[in-house]
Amino acid sequence: MKKYYYVDKERKLILSPYEKFIKSVKRCLNTELFSGIFLIAKEVFKPNNSATIKYPMEKMKLDNRYRAVHRLQRFIESENERCIGCGLCEKICISNCIRMETKLGDDGRKLVSNYSINLGRCIYCGFCAEVCPELAIVHGVEYENAAEQRSYFAHKKDILTPIDNLINQVEFEGAGSLRADADDFVKATPNYYEISISTNNEEVKNA
Repeated sequence: MKKYYYVDKERKLILSPYEKFIKSVKRCLNTELFSGIFLIAKEVFKPNNSATIKYPMEKMKLDNRYRAVHRLQRFIESENERCIGCGLCEKICISNCIRMETKLGDDGRKLVSNYSINLGRCIYCGFCAEVCPELAIVHGVEYENAAEQRSYFAHKKDILTPIDNLINQVEFEGAGSLRADADDFVKATPNYYEISISTNNEEVKNA
């Protein structure tokens, strides 16, 4: 026959209603309760601590890496379009909302004749921006894309950077591009460590 034993012999069983009432009062009036109330009151009465904004009079400032409506980039130096018509964004799109048509130009190079994105189907996953080898398509910060119809297409002329506004184009800060502090996350490989050791040894010998 299995023998039972007491795990906590010092714990006193509460049997009477008076003891249960005293225990409930102690739990309710614990200092942690007042600490929580003080923290909430501090946030409620803090000046200029509103969590909401008066939209559309006020608009939230978004980071450049926010995944909103797409943008097509240009080269600043030559003003040419970055897109080379490889079609990777169209193939990787899981919503099947990107449509690209290409043709050969007079110089035999591929040109993008038509490019459209169905913003009603897009889920803004960012795969198209991440797979683009030329950083031609990025996500902008324009999130107001309300339309009368569910299928709202953004055509090439709508999202391509205008030449007269090229000076304001933000380079390499959209979704799919490297972060500004990406160099801080680069780790030295073991081979690099050996090279640095040998270089230091040669400097010691030469000294």
